[in-house]
Amino acid sequence: MEKNLTSGSVFKTILKFSIPFFISYFLQTLYGMADLFIIGRFNGTDSTTAVSIGSQVMHMITMMLVGLSMGSTVLIAKAVGKGSARELSSAVGSTVTLFAALSLSVMVCALLLLRTILSLLSTPDEAVAGTSAYLTICFSGIPFITAYNVISSVFRGMGDSKSPMYFVAIACAANILLDYLFIGALKMGPAGAALGTTLSQAVSVAIALTVILRSRTGPRLTRSDFRAQKQVIAELLKIGVPVALQEGFIQFSFLVIAAIVNIRGLNDAAAVGIVEKVMGVLFLMPSAMLSAVSALSAQNIGAGKPERARLTLWYAILLASGFGLLAVAAMMLWAEPVVSLFSKSPDVIRLGGQYMRGYVFDCILAGIQFCFNGYFCACGLSSMSFLNNFIGTLSARLPVAYLASVHFPDTLFPMGLATTSGSAVSLVICVIVFVWLRRREKRLETTG
Repeated sequence: MEKNLTSGSVFKTILKFSIPFFISYFLQTLYGMADLFIIGRFNGTDSTTAVSIGSQVMHMITMMLVGLSMGSTVLIAKAVGKGSARELSSAVGSTVTLFAALSLSVMVCALLLLRTILSLLSTPDEAVAGTSAYLTICFSGIPFITAYNVISSVFRGMGDSKSPMYFVAIACAANILLDYLFIGALKMGPAGAALGTTLSQAVSVAIALTVILRSRTGPRLTRSDFRAQKQVIAELLKIGVPVALQEGFIQFSFLVIAAIVNIRGLNDAAAVGIVEKVMGVLFLMPSAMLSAVSALSAQNIGAGKPERARLTLWYAILLASGFGLLAVAAMMLWAEPVVSLFSKSPDVIRLGGQYMRGYVFDCILAGIQFCFNGYFCACGLSSMSFLNNFIGTLSARLPVAYLASVHFPDTLFPMGLATTSGSAVSLVICVIVFVWLRRREKRLETTG
């Protein structure tokens, strides 16, 4: 299970480590896309809108949990880089204790705030019942979502990105089969989509725990490791909370954009929801690079090899930007055919194509930005990644989206560009922070 990634070719190491990441994220994204695709085959636009809105809320919660678990990944990776079995066991045990309590708290709060969430999102009247049913079931499954992401963060911190890929592959296959059963055969609509997703996550967690219990490699945990160790949890939160806030704030901004769009009507809401799912696939490479840079750079920093950590960053930027260019070219040519996979409505297809062509440029800018943020997390500066996203969202993404909605009521293309404007601002800040960080390191090297 445990792998040291501090030697050998940096480029080959990134590829070997990030490809399973990419596949895992693809399969995880396929969850929501399968729900949307299958609901579109058996139900109308109201059900499609319900699943798209509900899945956006769940994506926000999931990404915040993933962001918080980044603290675990970094701590575990540094312990592996140092070769410290004691630190490794403490990090894993504290992670399990913290997230077990957190998942139950989030589940209860989400269920209590369900009606408020539907109201704040300006959910179209036709989709309220379906969205409520979808979210009620998904909120109840938050402990399973949390457990999967915690298990994945532990494996990845120890240099194993393949095992989480296998777990999510099984869950994805189960989700598709259950969707056809619940949505197609049993005609349960949005509730069936949610039930399929939740049960498939439970299957994934059960298989992962079985593998861990039977494995003879990895950390040896004792009962004392699961006690709340304040110093370890404080360090985990120091790294993870800014990333979680960053992810939450980004996803919240997209929910605000969705709320603005929802006011425009059912077709606009469905179009934006579909494009968000497709963009989730296109953002797989940036997300994989963020996680890979965090884990690989943290191991190298822990092993006293900062130059390899920086080289990891540059190779990741090369891969992410190259993928972004391909994504832009593909969507310029085939935006409408892609949207038509999820809806039969000509209006939804037309609006979705407009939104996609503005939004897709974010694949390039956000791809580079994600790599920088992964590096900052590995350096223990995760607050920097939150800061650049916070400024980018407030200064550009949200105000531009609002203005685009007011001044361009007949097209979604300008609103797509609004998302890209936020990433552009964030990327400029990332470059400034990196230059400052390098100058500080050089001064310390000179004085040391």
